[in-house]
Parts: sequence; structure tokens; C-alpha cells
Amino acid sequence: MKIYTKTGDGGDTSLFGAGRVRKNDRRVDAYGTVDELNSFVGLALVEVSDSGIRDGLLGIQHDLFALGADLATPRGEGERRTPDTPELPTARIEEMERWMDLAEDELPPLREFILAGGSRGASALHVCRAVCRRAERIVVELGEKAPVDDGVIRYLNRLSDLFFVWARLENLRTGRRDVPWVKE
Repeated sequence: MKIYTKTGDGGDTSLFGAGRVRKNDRRVDAYGTVDELNSFVGLALVEVSDSGIRDGLLGIQHDLFALGADLATPRGEGERRTPDTPELPTARIEEMERWMDLAEDELPPLREFILAGGSRGASALHVCRAVCRRAERIVVELGEKAPVDDGVIRYLNRLSDLFFVWARLENLRTGRRDVPWVKE
């Protein structure tokens, strides 16, 4: 099987089990941004030094694939998901909250705004946070026009918080300081 199909040469693409749309459709933007996030998570995996964070990131990559599949599968109001799509990883939301609680027990209290930076791993996690927030905004906008599972939005919201906390934890564990924002 060849990787190129030429079916998108006219600017449209196939959705999972539901026809074709233009490549600039908000649904394509939503799952494309989740895919972009997944790529940055892969980059963070090679930059982060903490093995516990790396283990969590690998699970998150699999979760993001499931979120992308859900977003690429349109359905009408109240319709069930296609059986071929993986279940949404909503159970991970509670796990992410536990990870954040454990990290915050170790971190010094946050008393000022911080900039993205510090170690390479923390910087990569901050990029993940920013892309995750964009994905969340796009999914919320899509949800105003088409049914979107609430679990996708909750997952992305919690995930961006986790990336922020993990960036701080990565800095702490590598002996780097968070970079405070200085008002000039």
C-alpha cells in the first residue's frame, strides 16, 4: 500500500466513516491540532529527564490518538460512536489529577507568573501546554457547531494543567529554576 493516495489533491479529506470535508474544516483542524500535540509530546519524551514523567507522556500519546479518532468521527446528536474507534481515555483525567497533586506536594508554592523555560525538558512541556490549549479552544469551537464528547474537552483542559505542573517538576528535578516573569 502506498502512503500517497492523491485523493486529497483537491483540498478535501475523508473523515472516519462519514464522507469527505474540506481540509480547512474545523473538525479537521481539531484532530489535526491534537495530532500536532501528539508530535510535541513525542519530542518532550526525548527531552524530559524524569522517567516517571516520560512514562506518563507515553500513555498520553496513546490517549491523544484515541481523542483524534473520536474527533475524526462525526456523529449526529445522541448517536453512538462507531465501534471501530477506541474508547475515550476519560479515566486518565483522575490519574492526571493525582499526578498533579503528587507533583505539587514536591514543588515550592507558585507565587509569581513564570515563563516557558528552564531545562530543555521543561521547555518542551511548556510547548505541549500551549499547543494543548490551542487544541482545546478549537475543540470548544467545533462543539458549538457539531456534537463533541465532553470528555474530550475535560481531558484537554486537565492535560494542559498537567503539562504546566510537569514542566515545573522537570525544572526542579534537574536543578533548574522556573523563569519568573519580570514586569518592566
